[in-house]
Amino acid sequence: MSNVPILVTGAAGFIGFHLAHRLLENGHAVIGVDNVNAYYDPRLKEARLDVLRRFDAFKFHRLDLADTVATHALFAEQNFGPVVHLAAQAGVRYSLENPHAYGEANLAGFLNVLEGCRARKTPHLIYASSSSVYGANTQLPFSVHDNVDHPLSLYAATKKANEAMAHAYSYLYGLPATGLRFFTVYGPWGRPDMAMCIFAKAIIEGQPIKLFNQGRMQRDFTYIDDVIEAVERIIGRPPAKRTDASNAVPDPAKSAVAPWAVYNIGNNKTVEVSHVVTLLEQELGRKAKIELAPMQPGDVPATCADVDDLMREFGFRPATTIEHGIAKFIAWFRDYHAPAK
Repeated sequence: MSNVPILVTGAAGFIGFHLAHRLLENGHAVIGVDNVNAYYDPRLKEARLDVLRRFDAFKFHRLDLADTVATHALFAEQNFGPVVHLAAQAGVRYSLENPHAYGEANLAGFLNVLEGCRARKTPHLIYASSSSVYGANTQLPFSVHDNVDHPLSLYAATKKANEAMAHAYSYLYGLPATGLRFFTVYGPWGRPDMAMCIFAKAIIEGQPIKLFNQGRMQRDFTYIDDVIEAVERIIGRPPAKRTDASNAVPDPAKSAVAPWAVYNIGNNKTVEVSHVVTLLEQELGRKAKIELAPMQPGDVPATCADVDDLMREFGFRPATTIEHGIAKFIAWFRDYHAPAK
């Protein structure tokens, strides 16, 4: 990568913050964008930004990417190279409560980013997709070469739409675009609506924890440092058109007509959510109060990522154990939520 700044949208968010921090530590300049909305406590977002502002090479813009005029001005006036688009309205269950938020942030906002990238001939757009796109698929592990035509939530549908929109722009304008399907990312500075944070808080406060699907949920928990290592490797490696396949058999993961690709970013291991609770109990030294509940609408019983493409093309396979990851997460959780002295 050159010394040209990297644009990171969602820089006040969980993954965006960690990526911006890693890039800054490694000597890159970063332009961060975030609207710092109130989907969850903005004080956590502001605390992340306070950490990033310690770096002279960090410049921050508070704006909503769904604002077409403001986003156009950002792309027209600022100097940056690659774009890592991580800003989005997150959450499967919240998409059942406030669907319009997903249309604005994940569709209109992404369209504005695509238009900005087209106008300035961005050398590489990397954007967040999600394991949720696998929807009704049941064969594990989920492969990027599988069909993903049956999303089970509006959130998943918007992420699948992002992949399709990126392919159209990649084909029409030669925009190199890489989609990253993240699998249950966790770790320090995590969102309070994530299961790991919800469970830890409930255990500390002696409140009950709901385990859905009668406690038989399984997830491919992926530690944040592994995610950031993968993203950092991908930034400097824009995709090219495939040259090894006929257009007659399209590959959902690569394009024969455009510089476009998608990758799974997961740990390639399935962990029972009840085991995560056990590990949290051990780290916190307290027992959890468990309530078993049925499956929730829009959810899936299990996820697991096939990361063979990531390993083959970038020489990296996420490998942080759930035991090590939870220990690191709880160390941060205790520190961040410690009573002020």
